[in-house]
Amino acid sequence: MKFLVTIKSALPVAIGVLALGLGSTSIFAATVTTTFQVTADVQATCTISVGAMNFGNYRGTGTGEFGINGNMTVTCSNGVSYNIGLNAGLGPGATVTSRAMTGPGSAVLNYGLFQDSSFTTNWGNTPGVDTVSRTGQGGPQFIVVFGGIPLGQFVAPGAYADTITATVTF
Repeated sequence: MKFLVTIKSALPVAIGVLALGLGSTSIFAATVTTTFQVTADVQATCTISVGAMNFGNYRGTGTGEFGINGNMTVTCSNGVSYNIGLNAGLGPGATVTSRAMTGPGSAVLNYGLFQDSSFTTNWGNTPGVDTVSRTGQGGPQFIVVFGGIPLGQFVAPGAYADTITATVTF
């Protein structure tokens, strides 16, 4: 009987030691690390927005140009070279050097779009020839469009309009 008492007393101690050994893995823990790359291919991009140009009331008297300024905003990726072109518009017989707004009874009011306030540098649509060149800065760039209607045109009274397409080439 003495033998049974010794085994019974040792059993709880053995179970406790076993439980401590199985419940704690910090003695046997290990870590492994690795590295990996994260990549992206950034594409050049540009956006453009242009506000409407409204010459207001035109009377045709005098000489020279009746002018206004229009504004556009171009945003291109940093360092991207780009050109802004303006097409001839929708007026009958219009070219980039002689644009035309259409009015009552298909009447035409000639006008021009220019790169400078003196109305001497035409703004066309051929990159490297008559477009405006800039380099993107990663944020909005504000560019002025100078519009002029030659004075001395006595056309039918009424509303005249044209639609111009602005294109950014990059």
